Order: sequence, then C-alpha cells, then structure tokens
Amino acid sequence: MPEKLSFELSREGRIGYSLPESNLQEPDIEKLVPGRFIRKTRARLPELSEIETIRHFIALSVMNHHVDKAFYPLGSCTMKYNPKINEDISRLPGFANVHPKCEDNLAQGALKLMHELSNYLSEISGMAATTLQPAAGAHGELTGLMMIRAYHENQGNTRKTILIPDSAHGTNPASVTISGYEAIEIKSNADGLVDLDDLKAHLNEDTAALMLTNPNTLGFFEIQSKAISELIHKTGALLYMDGANLNALLGIVRPGDLGFDVLHFNLHKTFSTPHGGGGPGSGPVGVSSKLIDFLPNPEITLHDGLFKLSNTHPKSVGKVATFYGNFAVFVKAYSYIRMLGSEGLSQVSQNAIINANYLLSQLKESFDFPYSTPAMHEFVLSGTRQREKGVKTMDIAKRLLDFGFHAPTTYFPLIVREAIMVEPTETEAKQTLDSFIEALKRIAREVDEEPDIVRSAPTATPVSRLDDVKAAKLSDYRFSF
Repeated sequence: MPEKLSFELSREGRIGYSLPESNLQEPDIEKLVPGRFIRKTRARLPELSEIETIRHFIALSVMNHHVDKAFYPLGSCTMKYNPKINEDISRLPGFANVHPKCEDNLAQGALKLMHELSNYLSEISGMAATTLQPAAGAHGELTGLMMIRAYHENQGNTRKTILIPDSAHGTNPASVTISGYEAIEIKSNADGLVDLDDLKAHLNEDTAALMLTNPNTLGFFEIQSKAISELIHKTGALLYMDGANLNALLGIVRPGDLGFDVLHFNLHKTFSTPHGGGGPGSGPVGVSSKLIDFLPNPEITLHDGLFKLSNTHPKSVGKVATFYGNFAVFVKAYSYIRMLGSEGLSQVSQNAIINANYLLSQLKESFDFPYSTPAMHEFVLSGTRQREKGVKTMDIAKRLLDFGFHAPTTYFPLIVREAIMVEPTETEAKQTLDSFIEALKRIAREVDEEPDIVRSAPTATPVSRLDDVKAAKLSDYRFSF
C-alpha cells in the first residue's frame, strides 16, 4: 500500500509532545520581529502523534535506495559500502565536540589527525604536499586550477587555455571556465584513450594545463601518461589529474610518479565516507613541488611538538573553505586508511578491478562493448543494439529498479551512444554481481521478446515512471501551506 502524505494522516487534536504551561511572560512578538515576517494565519501543519510520525518517516526511508540497502553500480561515482566503524570513530566526543574556533593547543588531536591524513594522501598519490581544505571534488578542481593560474602568473604568463579530453567529467570544463580559462576539447582515439596527434595539434604556448582523468571515464588506464606528461611539460604547461577514479590505482600506481602536478581526491568516493544524499564530500588537492608555494593557507605544521595552523605559503591562492574543510569526513577517511593499511588499500583496487572485469565478461555478449581496451574498475556498455529495437538505455535503467538495483550511470560519457556505465566497487560479493548480471541479461531478453515491459518500467517501485520533462520544471508546481 502506498505511503500517504503526512497531511493525509493528520487528525485534528493529535500531538507528538506535551509541555507544561510556561510561567514566563510571553514577549510581544511584534516588537521583536518586523511585521512583514509575522504570519497572519496559523501554519497548516499535520497533526500526528509521535508514533505516527516515526512510522511515517521510517516508511519513507526504506523506499529510498541507498548502498546499505542494495547494489549501487553508479559508474564514476564509486558508491562503495561505508564501514560503520568510521561513523563510530567520527562521533567520539573529542572529535564530534571540538569547536572550530578553539585554540590550537586545545585541538591537538584533531590537528594531528588532519596533519597525518594529509601526509597519508601525499604518500598514496606520490604528490609532494596536500591541502585538505576543498569541500568537494569540483571544489578541488577549482582550487587546483587557481594554483595553476597563480603559478603561471608568477612565471609572467597566465596563459589562456586548458585542454580537456572529450570523455571528461562535466565539472572539468565548468571549473576551467570559472577559473578564467578557455576549455579546449581533445579527441579520444579508437582505443578510448587520448589521441596524441589531436593533443599535439592543440598544445601550444597558450596552454596552461591538461586535465586528465586516469583511469578515464571509459574505465581505461591512460597508458600514454608518461608520453603525455613529457609533451605537456615541454611547453611549460602543467598536468592535472581528476582523481574521481583513484579507487582503481591504490597501491598500484601513484599519479605523482607519472608526472602529474595536481591531483584532487574524493574522500567520499575512494576513501569510503558517505557519498549519497548530497554530501558532505571532501576534495583534498595534492601538488608537485612546483606548486607548494601556492597551496591554500593555512596549513597544519608541527613545531616543538605542537601542531599549529600556520600561513606558511608565501604565494598562496588564499583560504578556500570555512575553517579547514569538512572535519568529520577527514576522521572517517583517516579511520578507513588506518584500518586497511598499505596492503589493504592495494587489495581495494585489485578487488574493484576484478569485480568490474567479471561483470564485463558476463555482459558484453548481451550489450555492445565499443572497445577492445582492457577495463579497470568500471566499464561502459552501449545500448545501441536495444535502441535499434525501440528500447532506450533509460528504459533499461528504469527496468533495473524493478529488480531492486540502482541504475548505473546512463548517457555518460557522451562519446558512447546509449551509454551504460557500471562501477561495482570492491565491496560487492560475487552473489550480488551474479544477481545483477542475471537481471541485465533478463532485460536484454525482454527487449527481444516483450519490449513493452521494459518501456513501461518501473512497475514494482513506490512511484512508477515520472514525466521527466515535467519533473524537471519545478516552477510548474505550486505548494501552499
């Protein structure tokens, strides 16, 4: 039975709390609040008992899909399971109750944790130094590009363009534009990797940097990274790595060793802090020795056994986040890294790669796989075969919901028609993957035999298929309370 709205459950007179009458004189609200902000009529709110309220919101919560409930194969998002011990540690009173404005000598534990986390990230990535300040991946991109701009200004030439592969995340060109550069697209070759000839054709003295995702959004490792690094640095430009897919490289490859000058991490992806529901995220940025002077201030330093926030970078791009970033996320990522250790982190990537390749090996006969390049932690199928029979990738994604799975990423990257982008992560068992394989194979059979079932999906979810256009136009809806 569908869950009713709280307004539909409401019955006049029901209350969820009971407080004694106040013996204090009520203030004159009109003397405290400007008249234009004072209601002329009572708010129309639902009247429910406490147990009705609890049951209503619990019922709504189990309708939502999340990684604790079922498989979440959202490509390029690394929706891995978040160990609950990370949550427990972040709630320890010394971490949960520390005030962001307390003196350094009263926050030594918090400062030490952040100092060590920054060093861990630098070691894992091979970068010279890391700032924790950026609040999300895209914010990390912007911070990295700000440092690139400051570096070139210090060299006497700001430069004009940033090169971006055609398979890049959409945040890349957005960050480029906000930072004051022009984004130039570089084509992919037949193997789904950067086309070196096209890169050479667009690389010149106006190029400030190349932004490269590695593995790229097709799930392929850019085996030409060393050659690309030499080309970029020969012109005086810098090499930026979008770290969204770092889950494939832990303990296997360090971006700094490949010649990258900037790398943003996604702690909410690679290092297993909560990712769904809009955050909070965290996007630390690691840099090569060229850019240390331009890192955001302050940084955490250690002097005479005392951790301090210090403005140590003489050419800093400035502070980029309130206080020092999302501290609770740092605690969870720190816990995750310490629990796994170097060997465990390496196993994370190895298992993620095994899981992805197992799925690909079982699914590429039922769907098109446009490339012959070996996949890493994720892969991109194409639904062109199904589209020719009148069923779109969106239909397939909707039908998957009926089997209890979250849909993969669809229609991205843009260079693959009817793209179906799958990332299983390392935390899923073979039984889960087998169930997912069987669901997708069944859907492929349905496309051949009963396509209307797929085109009308989902039918087993709390809400059936929505009008996507209408849903996007929020201004069409009017609410009155």
